[in-house]
Amino acid sequence: MAFDIEMIKGVYSKMAERVDAAREIVGKPLTLSEKILYNHLWDGKPTKAFVRGKDYVDFAPDRIACQDATAQMALLQFMQAGKNKVAVPTTVHCDHLIQAKDGAAADLKHANSVSSEVFNFLESVSNKYGIGFWKPGAGIIHQVVLENYAFPGGMMIGTDSHTVNAGGLGMVAIGVGGADAVDVMAGMAWELKFPKLIGVKLTGKLSGWTAPKDVILKVAEILTVKGGTGAIVEYFGPGATSMSCTGKGTICNMGAEIGATTSTFGYDASMERYLRSTERADVADAANKVKEYLTADPEVYANPEEYFDQVIEINLSELNPLLNGPFTPDLSTPAGKEMTEKAKANDWPLVVEWGLIGSCTNSSYEDLSRASSIAQQAIDKGLKMKSELGINPGSEQVRYTAERDGILDVFEKLDAKIFTNACGPCIGQWARYSDPKNAPKNSIVHSFNRNFAKRADGNPNTHAFVASPELTAAIAISGRLDFNPMTDKLINENGEEVMFEEPTGWELPPKGFEVKDNGYLAPEEDGSHVKVVVNPESERLQLLTPFTPIGDEIKGAKLLIKAFGKCTTDHISMAGPWLRFRGHLDNISNNCLIGAVNAFNQQTNFVKNQLTGEYGGVPDVQREYKKAGIKTIVVGDHNYGEGSSREHAAMEPRHLGVAAVIVKSFARIHETNLKKQGLLGLTFDNESDYDLIQEDDTFNFLDLNEFAPDKQLTLEIVHADGSKDIIKLNHSYNEAQIAWYNAGSALNLIAAENA
Repeated sequence: MAFDIEMIKGVYSKMAERVDAAREIVGKPLTLSEKILYNHLWDGKPTKAFVRGKDYVDFAPDRIACQDATAQMALLQFMQAGKNKVAVPTTVHCDHLIQAKDGAAADLKHANSVSSEVFNFLESVSNKYGIGFWKPGAGIIHQVVLENYAFPGGMMIGTDSHTVNAGGLGMVAIGVGGADAVDVMAGMAWELKFPKLIGVKLTGKLSGWTAPKDVILKVAEILTVKGGTGAIVEYFGPGATSMSCTGKGTICNMGAEIGATTSTFGYDASMERYLRSTERADVADAANKVKEYLTADPEVYANPEEYFDQVIEINLSELNPLLNGPFTPDLSTPAGKEMTEKAKANDWPLVVEWGLIGSCTNSSYEDLSRASSIAQQAIDKGLKMKSELGINPGSEQVRYTAERDGILDVFEKLDAKIFTNACGPCIGQWARYSDPKNAPKNSIVHSFNRNFAKRADGNPNTHAFVASPELTAAIAISGRLDFNPMTDKLINENGEEVMFEEPTGWELPPKGFEVKDNGYLAPEEDGSHVKVVVNPESERLQLLTPFTPIGDEIKGAKLLIKAFGKCTTDHISMAGPWLRFRGHLDNISNNCLIGAVNAFNQQTNFVKNQLTGEYGGVPDVQREYKKAGIKTIVVGDHNYGEGSSREHAAMEPRHLGVAAVIVKSFARIHETNLKKQGLLGLTFDNESDYDLIQEDDTFNFLDLNEFAPDKQLTLEIVHADGSKDIIKLNHSYNEAQIAWYNAGSALNLIAAENA
């Protein structure tokens, strides 16, 4: 039986009435996304039609999922909210704090040793507040959610940007900051700007070497890393229904890389098969009773241009295997000849040192089985591995089943390293180098989602390329970035020319899934007696102190940094070794903006201290400003805060005394996170005003006391020579968000209401 089956049935019981009402109010047929959104309004039955991309709407998500790195701060905040139990079903998954190095057993033992304090804290907080807890090694959050919690037509939020993976089972699943999750845990509404809608029509059918991964790599090429911002991407068409459920999950997962709010597919036979295979026949039966409400109205898919804000069409029969990268997930190159030409022109290393298969994006049974079919061919054809190969199964259920069926044994025969059922290299938890900053230039290929500089191994010289699991396996065996398995031959150990045949695999295990211990711990019904202890001397955990409101007067503020070019959450708050401090705000703040490039000297972590005239690290300089009682601002370029949902990227500057972040444009989650923490997140009315900002500038907000929705703010920039520029700044704050700012943070407001 499924988790929370009565909650799921409750969602379905209201769906017909609410969707029918919404259709009448909107006055036209509805997309799947609209059906789910209107069925999850905080106020219940719809009474008005919302304007896409403009109206802020209060929603009531069905459930919440948190991974261990972000759960620490989310639960530390929830402890301040004054509640005895979470208001909606919530889970915590320990998958981020396990470093890949020696293999699953040794790596998990090491993680349980060095991070025991954090795991014990999360387990005890979960037990106290009614939260389901998945132990270290149980699996990667999004694969575990797909196997156990996701359901068609549901709405969930998660403290990880790849929460969107659950769209593979027909959900509207959205990555949020921990403060958003705390709101919902505390029984409050969750606010979101009603998304725009992008329709992707898939025709034809995948075959041969082309995989679901190639679909999203193609979409990323078309839309770029910010083309989906503010929108839900809804996939449909014969190509969509012919695809497996986990393949759909892969596509939705990497929607985070185009900035999409989320992505989803309509309920179909592949989802029903997956639900029944994962012992959720009761969910499938319930979904079948309302299945016409779990996909778009027929008119929508027949004439998509009339119902979506943008429509893309991709013929899967014409799609070829792709590699995206390096350093960005939207730079797409077909396998083979074009890669040869592009690599030589850009001086990308053609020798591949590692192939990595797994992550929340591609670690299903189907993914492993298709990649293993290539590995088995290598064995049968007498080929030796030219690169090293690493495997991260998505969950203990996947790992156990894959081991039972001989899949892992195939990889091990090629000397692959089977890592823990955890994120590992995908999020920088990979002990590849002892000194990554000075490591050599190289190329790797992986089936992960992100490939920013230093993302996987901390080495700025690692060129990471994203591909399907089967193509990753073939390239790793060949050792060549430009290898095309559809056309190229390899020389085996007998000196013979051989070619790979097309990959094969199983959508679902022929003998069914099996697991001995899935790693789940249910919370006590009444956790009031459970004690949560945080050692005041801990380097890993720190109880929070409420933020003081910044106020309506910001005068004499200094520039902390003017970030040049791409500034992702990895640049603002690095992962890798810093993950160990995710529960200690002051300690992790020592990585604040250390990866951002200073526009004035093109260096990282080297900014001018206007108090001394000397240069120093960003956190060090900011701490000097804070000590002197001087507010600061951060200036950035387009899509500032792109990347994962980590709220630390907002909490750290807030903790250190930054008052405002002013950029050309924001990534959605990061902008919301800034608002939640009581910071000013603002955009230049005239993007060229970015160029006016100089290194020694001082800033005065002239009308912050009139802060109001839809009203610009005026900023006076005072230059070192005494000259001034006055510019206009835009914002997207509504009344409720301005109340967060005035209270010092959204959490301060929640705590006051629960006092």
